[in-house]
Amino acid sequence: MTKEDNEKRLEYLKGIVSRLPDKPGSYQFYDDSKTIIYVGKAKNLKARVSTYFHTEVDRFKTKVLVSKIHDISYTVVNTEEDALLLENSLIKKYNPRYNVLLKDGKTYPSICITNEFFQPLTKEGVETGKYKVCLDYHIKKCMGPCVGKQSYEAYQKNIMQAREILKGNTRQVLRDLKDEMLRLSEELRFEEAEEIKQKYLALEAFVASSEVVSQTIHDVDVFSITSDDKMAFINYIHVSNGSINQSFTIEYKKKLNESDDELLQLGIVELRERFGSLAKEIIVPQEVDVELENVTFTIPQRGDKKKLLDLSILNGKQYKFDRLKQAEKLNPEQKQTRLMKELQEKLHLPKLPYQIECFDNSNISGSDAVAACVVFKALKPSKKDYKHYNIKTVVGPDDYASMKEVVHRRYTRLLEEHQPLPDLIIADGGKGQMEIIRQVIQDELNLDIPIGGLAKDDRHRTNELLYGFPPMHVALKTDSELFHVLTQIQDEVHRFAIEFHRNKRSKRALQSELDNIKGIGPKASEALLKALKSVKRIREATLEQLSEAVGQAKATIVYNHFHPQEEPTE
Repeated sequence: MTKEDNEKRLEYLKGIVSRLPDKPGSYQFYDDSKTIIYVGKAKNLKARVSTYFHTEVDRFKTKVLVSKIHDISYTVVNTEEDALLLENSLIKKYNPRYNVLLKDGKTYPSICITNEFFQPLTKEGVETGKYKVCLDYHIKKCMGPCVGKQSYEAYQKNIMQAREILKGNTRQVLRDLKDEMLRLSEELRFEEAEEIKQKYLALEAFVASSEVVSQTIHDVDVFSITSDDKMAFINYIHVSNGSINQSFTIEYKKKLNESDDELLQLGIVELRERFGSLAKEIIVPQEVDVELENVTFTIPQRGDKKKLLDLSILNGKQYKFDRLKQAEKLNPEQKQTRLMKELQEKLHLPKLPYQIECFDNSNISGSDAVAACVVFKALKPSKKDYKHYNIKTVVGPDDYASMKEVVHRRYTRLLEEHQPLPDLIIADGGKGQMEIIRQVIQDELNLDIPIGGLAKDDRHRTNELLYGFPPMHVALKTDSELFHVLTQIQDEVHRFAIEFHRNKRSKRALQSELDNIKGIGPKASEALLKALKSVKRIREATLEQLSEAVGQAKATIVYNHFHPQEEPTE
């Protein structure tokens, strides 16, 4: 579209806006193919629609929407409530591209009560003996209305009780069952009375499992909203006769940065319509800019109604958490990104900590001192980038000096080879190790790499995350997902360092024992180790196996060394 065409388009649209009435109604935006791309509602059509064409509109998504509008239509209604209902109806009908998307592709179990004489039997069929009892009758799940063993009146009474239970009106059903149980007992029909008693107890247990609120709260709807940048989750709870008998959560996918107030309005209309609620009181967490006929909105601050609202909020948050877990299960990378963003926010990092490196030392009384560096990318171990180091410049058990040597070697090498530097370095220790790393990174190499530390308590258990200089405790629960990931990094570098240290000690011990065999030099020792892997296997090897590795002469020397009690072999 040329600039001239765009100006003509805007002039045409503003002309429509100038003629809009100052009345409630619904408005529809069309694209160049006459397709509805957005449906809205307003208490004042002219005031609301004109906001889309103000020059100071700064929301990117709104600007995108306006750039697609080629025509506008509207429908005037009598009340704001009618406008809200009409908007909801049109969104369902046309599913406009830029409206919030009600994600409702699931299926739900339902019960349908129909109007047949005996579902699905006929009165004439029962009277003429057309039917026979089925298995349900014999296992006492049916009273046998098909053969006249249950009257039409008794059958309809059961249907009525089922309706009331589904509606949550259980108290009257319980009273009816109790009265019938007592009547049968007085008539000495104890077996039938026992059957009614079992029904009574089952229904009583069902009622007890529902959330009992207050006997003074009757026929009330409760709504809450939990949202983020992309999605909104609206929870609905219905209370009848002091008990919660319905709880449901829907989700909306945002298209234009819709506010919580706008989405809550949509959710209220959608859910009340879906569940056929006519409750005269609606409990909400915030002011809702909508009026419904003969309905009172309540924002409770304390008491039973506040507890109901808190319960609704809890359910909404749990639903959001469950959906997040489900999405992360299907796309594991989504979870890693979420945790990296959380770590970035916790530490106020300049960028996402995609590459994290962690160091650890290992030695016993200064012998065979080694160090290790593990690399995690997107919070997953990148084992091809792991490095282990033999300590070269430190004599004796000095962890700080060893750490300084290794960190300097690591990042000097990366700089020389023009390799990417980490987004975060984690010290397997507290403030002391962090300071040593800082001295190398900032003072010696003049690098700007964030440094954190994982400190341990008196029982040598990691209990806090440190960051900054001077190091400060970062508020992070030790049972959180992020803390578990960080301790996994710590455990991995510890494992890698210990494994390298153990292998080095084992190899040294092995070489030492082979070095004590007169006539076996370093090359023969290496050949034996390469072929048989361990001292134990060399000791247990046959002369033939040893010969395959180092030849007959040297094999004989080794074999006689490990088997001195046997007859010497020439």
